[in-house]
Formats: sequence, C-alpha cells, structure tokens
Amino acid sequence: MSWRKLAFKVIALAGLTAATGCAVIDRRASEREAMAEANTPPLGEFVELDDGRRVHAFVEGSGPDLVLIHGASGNLRDFTYSLVDRLTDRYRVIAFDRPGMGYTDRADPAYDTAANNGAEPVREQARMLQLAADKIGVADPVVLGHSFGGAVALAWGLERPQDTAALVVLSGASNPWPGGLGASYSVPNSSLGGRLAVPLVSALLSDKTLETMVDGVFTPQSAPAGYADYIGASLALRRDSLRANARQVTSLKPQLAQMVPLYSDLPMPVEILHGEADGTVPATIHAIPLSRQIPNANLVLLPGIGHMPHHVAQDDVEAAIDRAAARAGLHPTP
Repeated sequence: MSWRKLAFKVIALAGLTAATGCAVIDRRASEREAMAEANTPPLGEFVELDDGRRVHAFVEGSGPDLVLIHGASGNLRDFTYSLVDRLTDRYRVIAFDRPGMGYTDRADPAYDTAANNGAEPVREQARMLQLAADKIGVADPVVLGHSFGGAVALAWGLERPQDTAALVVLSGASNPWPGGLGASYSVPNSSLGGRLAVPLVSALLSDKTLETMVDGVFTPQSAPAGYADYIGASLALRRDSLRANARQVTSLKPQLAQMVPLYSDLPMPVEILHGEADGTVPATIHAIPLSRQIPNANLVLLPGIGHMPHHVAQDDVEAAIDRAAARAGLHPTP
C-alpha cells in the first residue's frame, strides 16, 4: 500500500470518526434539550405577533402595569420563583422571556443559525417585547429590568419615552465596561464555536457544574433552595439558547456606548437599585455612573448584596418598584 493511499484512508477514517462523534454529541444534546423542556414547560401564555413570532409571557394580578425583564441566561421564572407573588396584589405583573431565551422566538429568524454570530440589539429586543405588550393591552407600564434586562429596560424607555411610566434598573448593565468577557462568551459567539463548542457544552456539562454556576451568580449570597430546578437552568444549555445568550452579551458593550449619550433624554422617573457586592455587574461601572446620566434617577445601593437582590433583598426591590410607581403618579390598588 502506498503512503498516499494510507494517508487517504487515515484521513477518511478520522473524518468518519469525527462525524460519528458529532452525531453522538448532537443526539445527546437533543435528548438533554427535550428533558429540559419536559421538566420546565412554558409557564404562561404565548403572545403571537402580527408576523407570527411568539413571545412567552406570564400575566397575573391587577393594578398599574408592571413589566419584568430578566437577565442573561435566564427566563421569566426568575421572577415567578417568589417575587411576582409579592406584587400581584397591587400591580398587573407581566413577565416576559426575552427574544431567544426561555420560550420566546428570536427577533429575526436570521439570527437562529449556528454559523450566524449576529444577535438582536437590545433596542430590537425592547421593540419586540413592546409589540407583545401592546397585544395584551399594556399601557404606560413601570418597566423593571434585571442585569442584561436592565439594558433592555433602558432601551424600552428610549424607544417609548412618552408611553413608559417609570423604569426600575435592578443590578442593570448600563455602561461600557473595561476589558472583554472571556472565552465562555467569545467561543460560542464565533461561527466555529457556535457549530462545534456549543453542542459539546449542551451535551456534556454536568448538572452539578450547572448548579455551581447558578449559585455563583448569587455571590456573596447563595441561591435559594430549589431555585435552579424551578427556573429550569438547563433551558439555557439548549444549543440555540447558548448561542443566543453568548451573542447577545458579546454585542452589548458597543450598544451601551451608543445609548449612554441618550440617557439624559429619558423623561420618566428612574429607580436604580444595585448591590454593592455585585461582582457580575459592578455598581461602580454601571449603577453609579447611570445615576448621574439620568436627570430623574434615584440611586439606592445595597451594602453586602450581590447580583440578585430580587431574591435576597426583596423588601428593597418592592420599595423601589413602589417608589417608581408613586413618582409616576400611579396609585396601586391597596
């Protein structure tokens, strides 16, 4: 046998092995995705937009409208775990899954491919959620956004400044930060990583590692009992969700740089609530500068609190929402 023929056979065998391995990984990822969705089904209703896109929403309570927008890698269950029940006696609460997360469609099908590393900008996300809000009769809402959702809430206010009663920016990303985001975002954000690395993570990341990662988001506090299971943290490991999250977060920094000069035009009351011990979205980079950039902003810093005040400092979060509503002239039902 010639070296050329041997080399050809080795290459062919390597290709077959790789293809077989990819098929096994894809099958395992599909199985885990199906299990995640079976264990954590949609919680609310689907709002269908005129163009056929669907937005997953949870609506409960009565009173002035309060829109809740979750952060990166999350879904609306982050709010329904315990916060929503504390608010429905005086607000109609509308919690959305953001585009590409939970059970909401991507803002544009073009984003929904392994090779395309584009993502919907936060203003496009806000517009999509606003269309869904229109469909269910939301009017002059107080809009709360947590973490990445804080950027979407600010975008909501910029898109509809006269139709937004107030904003609550909770541990929100609002300003460009120094440096990059690391391989956990850059790899799945790339075309090659989107095709190769994402299926590996989806198929092989252990449940224990996922729980540890979720708990780390709460540092220096800990996640409440059963939180990871309740919110369906494994939904974020679905291949499409992993790609969407990585690409949305990676593209956020330049968008914030464009938004910062516009913050001074926001006419509505804005409550900013942020944990001083937040190592994920540091207050010194985001909340404190934001409080100077918005004329109608009120900043409250929470000593010793990390990134998740809506779970570990719920009285403070409720107070911020009620202040925003009162400053907007709304009168929640007692």
